[in-house]
Amino acid sequence: MRAAAFFLWGVLATVHAQVDCSPELEAIRAKHQLPSLAALAMRGGEVRVAGAAGVRRLGSPEPVTRNDKWHVGSCTKSMTATLAAMFVEQGKIRWDTKIGDVFPELRETMEPSWQPVTLEMLLTQRSGAPGEPPANLWRNAWGRTGSPVEQRMNFVSGLVLRRTQEPPGTKFLYSNQGYAIAGAMLERVGGKPWEELLRTLLFEPCNMTSAGFGAPASPGKIDQPWGHLGAEIKPVPSGPAADNPPAIGPAGAVHCTLTDLARYGALHALGERHGTMFLQRAGFLKLHTPPDGQDYAAGWFVVPRGWAGGKALTHNGSNTMFFAVIWIAPAKDAVFVAATNCGGAAAQMATEEAVSALIGKVLK
Repeated sequence: MRAAAFFLWGVLATVHAQVDCSPELEAIRAKHQLPSLAALAMRGGEVRVAGAAGVRRLGSPEPVTRNDKWHVGSCTKSMTATLAAMFVEQGKIRWDTKIGDVFPELRETMEPSWQPVTLEMLLTQRSGAPGEPPANLWRNAWGRTGSPVEQRMNFVSGLVLRRTQEPPGTKFLYSNQGYAIAGAMLERVGGKPWEELLRTLLFEPCNMTSAGFGAPASPGKIDQPWGHLGAEIKPVPSGPAADNPPAIGPAGAVHCTLTDLARYGALHALGERHGTMFLQRAGFLKLHTPPDGQDYAAGWFVVPRGWAGGKALTHNGSNTMFFAVIWIAPAKDAVFVAATNCGGAAAQMATEEAVSALIGKVLK
C-alpha cells in the first residue's frame, strides 16, 4: 500500500491550470484595496483553477504571476509538525518526549512548570507556552546574533526560565513560542538546522522546488512579491526587516509558490487516505486528530464542512506583511490556497473570498 501511495504522489501536481480565475481575483483584490491576490485549486493532483492579480510592489508596475512565491506564515506550523511525525516514526523522538529529555543542560535552570511539557503538547498548542514572546527575548531575537540554530537555542533557553502562561496540558493557547521550542527539539535530535531538515526531508521529496525561508524577493529586486505593512500598505524591501527572526522560524518562515503549497496540501490529503513512503497513514491521522475538546490538531485546525464531504483541514498565516491560507478536503482529494502581499483583516477576508470562489468552481 505504501509503495502504491508513493506512486500516486509521484504523479501529483500538473501545473497547467484549466481555468484562469484572474479576473475574479482582480475584483476581490480591488474591493479590499490590496497590492495583489493569487489563488489556486488542486484536485486529484491536477491544478484545476489558478490566477493572480495586482502588482508585486505598490508603486512599481511588475505584475504578480501564478508562479510567484508567497510567504505562508503560520502555514509553516504543519510542516514542522509533519517533520516531527516523521522523526517519531523513525524512532528519533516520541510524542511524549519532554523538553528536558532533549535538552538535559536546561533541566537544572528550567522553571518547574515546563518540566511536564511534551512534544505533542507543543505541536497541539497545549503546552502553556506564552502567546506573546517576553519583550527582552524578542529584542534579542531581532538582534539575530549567531546561527539560526543558536538563535533558537538562546530563545528557548530564555523561555523556559519563566513560568508557562497556563498549566501544561490544560487548555489551548496559540503560541509561536511553543513551535520555536518544538523546532529546536527537532534540530537537536535530527542533528541539522530546522531549515535543512525541512528542505531535505519534506520539500525535496514533495518536489517543492520553490520553497525557501524568509521574504521571497531577492535583496534590492522586485523579482518576487514584496510584503506590505500597516494601514498605508507600505512596501517592505527584502532584508532582515522583511520577516520575523529565525528564532521563531519553525512557527512561520516558509515561502513558496501556490502550486507548491497546494502540492504540500495534496500530500496531507493523500497521506490521510493511504500514507506515503516517508510517513505512514497513522502518522497523518495523528497530525489531523485534535485533542479532546479543541479543534486544533498538530499544525491544523480541523473543522467539519459540507463542501469537503466531512472533515476539512485549514490554517492561515501572516508575518504581518503577507497573508496566506490553505484549505484541504481529504475526502474530495482537493486543496485550495490563496495569498496576498500584505497583512491585516482585509487580507484575511480577501483570501477567504478567493478560496470560496474556487470551491464553487471545483466542487460544484
